[in-house]
Amino acid sequence: LFIESGAYRWGDYKATPYTIAGMRPSYRLGARLYARYILQQDPNPKICILHEDHDYGRNYTAGVRDVLGDKYAATVKAATYEFTDPSIDRQIVELKATGCNALIAVTPPPLAVQAIRKVHDLGWKPIFFMSSVSASVPIVLEPAGLESSIGLLSYAWAKDPLDPAFENDPGMKDWRAWMSKYLPGEDVRRPSFVYGYNSAGALIQVLKQAGSDLSRENIMRQATNLRDLELPMLLPGIKVNTSPTDYWAVQQLQLIRFDGKRWVRFGDLVYDE
Repeated sequence: LFIESGAYRWGDYKATPYTIAGMRPSYRLGARLYARYILQQDPNPKICILHEDHDYGRNYTAGVRDVLGDKYAATVKAATYEFTDPSIDRQIVELKATGCNALIAVTPPPLAVQAIRKVHDLGWKPIFFMSSVSASVPIVLEPAGLESSIGLLSYAWAKDPLDPAFENDPGMKDWRAWMSKYLPGEDVRRPSFVYGYNSAGALIQVLKQAGSDLSRENIMRQATNLRDLELPMLLPGIKVNTSPTDYWAVQQLQLIRFDGKRWVRFGDLVYDE
């Protein structure tokens, strides 16, 4: 239940009937948002995508393709890497040479650090999107350099403990109290603690709905019948909904931009079409 991954296949109720996506949107939805934003800035962009030749990366290229349609081949230049590659500097240099004015880096945290540094060192100024997996301030942006990270774009669906807008938010206060009690001394900026908290909240709701019938069938029945569930650490306005034919619990997100200290939300919530 509630796999902490945005891989599109976890929302495929036919292929994985006993596996359901977690409290996050799909990578493919995020890529659609990126592509639409880029088109708003430039109707005729040249988009570079750096990705692993695996489901993780292919989900992003599929999302961009959803938006661009038959213009994808003429608009996008992709470069791939292997997870075991020690460096992606070569790919960054090659992509810059194509003249792209937008870059989507679909990388795990260690390679995201390299990508941010290399783009900065090259003096390249594309519209620069990071995958949500690598949007952590302490894990990625601080090692890459906060100044080098200014202007980076990504997307969010959960509340950020660094966002002053949530300083007096009841859900944030409860989460901080929970962190102090059960995980004292941990870095509250690490997003995994927020994601896990939301998933636990969803599981509690499933168990409440299941009552005394904890059979596999009934647990799945309840997990796929969540209606307008509000979780304490989801962004305001985002509600969890599932059905027997829709395994994506979270289908709303919002763009964020790094200002040198924290991620700043902008624009409206976007719903998966």
